[in-house]
Amino acid sequence: MSHVSDVCKKTFKSALILTRQNRNQTGKGSPRGEICEKPFIQKGDLNAHYRSHTKEMAYSCEKNTLTDHYRVHTKERPYSCDVCGKAFSRKSFLTVHYRVHTKERPYACEVCGKEYTEKRNLNRHYLMHTNEKPHCCDACGSAFLRKSDLNRHYLTHTKEKLHSCEVCGKAYSRKSHLNRHYLKHTKENRHSCEVCGKAYSRKSHLNRHYLTHTKDKC
Repeated sequence: MSHVSDVCKKTFKSALILTRQNRNQTGKGSPRGEICEKPFIQKGDLNAHYRSHTKEMAYSCEKNTLTDHYRVHTKERPYSCDVCGKAFSRKSFLTVHYRVHTKERPYACEVCGKEYTEKRNLNRHYLMHTNEKPHCCDACGSAFLRKSDLNRHYLTHTKEKLHSCEVCGKAYSRKSHLNRHYLKHTKENRHSCEVCGKAYSRKSHLNRHYLTHTKDKC
């Protein structure tokens, strides 16, 4: 059964996705913060937002209460994979890992059919269909699909450079930029031209080199 949005006229296979899409476009029916009236698509996001006002920590690190979390400190990994031997701190992590071997993907998208090993990955995938961007920057209002993208964006405001080169001390805001920088020290050229064999440290440099063979300067 198809569900048609009264707002954008798009068709969705799931009533849940239709509801999220309508909330995203109109803001109506969205849960709102009682303190700042900021609207959210999902109740879970609103609950997490409340803690930015109350400064409440949802979970405490205490013995005998958050055993799984404690293993972050102790480095204990009691759950091992029978196939490859990889160890995990939580049984749920091992369960998800097994799907690498079994190829099981129990969570399927109702819109496009794409399958995932974890429900959280499916939920994040749904945002691509609804165009939701639930993670907003407090400084400039920019919105992002993923929390990791928002955290990376914050560095443009703070100018923090958390990743430093162990060789020369140069610092970067992104780990990928640091890894690329390391190639200057190792002289490693991983990207080779299939025509003449010339090698480059960056794929972009190789692509630019290919133009010398194709004569395509556009």
